[in-house]
Amino acid sequence: MKKVLTFILVLAMALSLVAVSASAEDYSGYTIRIYSNSNSPERTTWLIDAAAKAGFTISIDDNSVISGDTAAVQAANENKDADIIFGLNEVRWSQLVNGTYENLSILDWTPSWADKVGAYKYDGKAYGLVIQNILMLYRNDELGTNGEALHFSHWADIVDCGYNWYRQGKVGGTTNMNINNAMLYAFTDPESPAGGISIDGWKTLWAYCANGNNTGDKYGLDPLIRGDVQVSTFYSSSLYGNIEAAEEAGTEANPLRGTLEPENWDLVDIDDGTYYIAEYLGIVDNPARTEEQTEAVKAFAEWFGSAETQIAWSDEFDSYPCNEDAVAELFDEVPAIYAIPNFSLNTVEGTEMTYAEYVGAHSSEWTNIMTNLGFYWADNADAPAEPDWDNLDWATLTQAAPEA
Repeated sequence: MKKVLTFILVLAMALSLVAVSASAEDYSGYTIRIYSNSNSPERTTWLIDAAAKAGFTISIDDNSVISGDTAAVQAANENKDADIIFGLNEVRWSQLVNGTYENLSILDWTPSWADKVGAYKYDGKAYGLVIQNILMLYRNDELGTNGEALHFSHWADIVDCGYNWYRQGKVGGTTNMNINNAMLYAFTDPESPAGGISIDGWKTLWAYCANGNNTGDKYGLDPLIRGDVQVSTFYSSSLYGNIEAAEEAGTEANPLRGTLEPENWDLVDIDDGTYYIAEYLGIVDNPARTEEQTEAVKAFAEWFGSAETQIAWSDEFDSYPCNEDAVAELFDEVPAIYAIPNFSLNTVEGTEMTYAEYVGAHSSEWTNIMTNLGFYWADNADAPAEPDWDNLDWATLTQAAPEA
């Protein structure tokens, strides 16, 4: 359960900011350039203000300028002015740490809290800030299953659940891709020419699209709150806050009720577990910086990932910190949405890769397959014909379509 520590958390944050400003050098003379996909306007405004109180000047674009992890990394690579990158996920950070991007080299750096983030780190390079996962939820009231508990072996079992489910309306987007990662987990086949996924996996994902309900919402929580669907998907960060906000707004006749103790909804019990990601923080090795400027960047990264700042960040944005000291202050026990088994770190049979690494190795192929075959059409009335699965040229489908 989340501790009722709002006043204490605000006080702790205020004291931590005073401590940083008072005890450390004033670093505000250098503007630290940050790239991130965790950049809603609320997050960017909060971070700019909090950093200023702590003695730092930062520059970060909100998602009206840069939207998504791909855009954030591409902009940083093209502009060659990055000091800090945070957010993204293991797939993208593996690429950054391994030097995939021409102009992005990650500086060797170990913060004082490096031993507090468990397995969520690339030692000496990047360290976890917050943990997120993809959730499958259902209403168990009269607008849902009428008390029936839902239990699946795999995420893909949703196609046979007998209820109306939400599905997204486009291929791209971090949340959408992570839903697909969860759906495809049961169908890994390193020998398959179809991007390392069995043909049955693609057939099942097609059924998820064809029989699902694209309500026009960007994410799946709102249609579940309205009762438009009985089963849906959402990401863990902001789940509780969004449920509380909808209930307090009173604009829906039958909203979801209860957060840590759900009243009319629940998590689908899935044997496999779910796909977790962590958002990381790393420092770009920018040759244009002086040693003094690099010290300012390191000091900011140290401050941002600290327990005190992550407590305040979590309290403000309903996220779950990687920092164990922050977790201990925020929660009496692990919330149910973070107690789900994590299959992203399971080894894929027939390989030496974790599933997260497997996703990284094949994600571009999966995007190309879905794009080339027309997955995630917006309107079922305009749905393309189901592919002739036995006669597809997978060598071509796994490649990006030529530009028109």
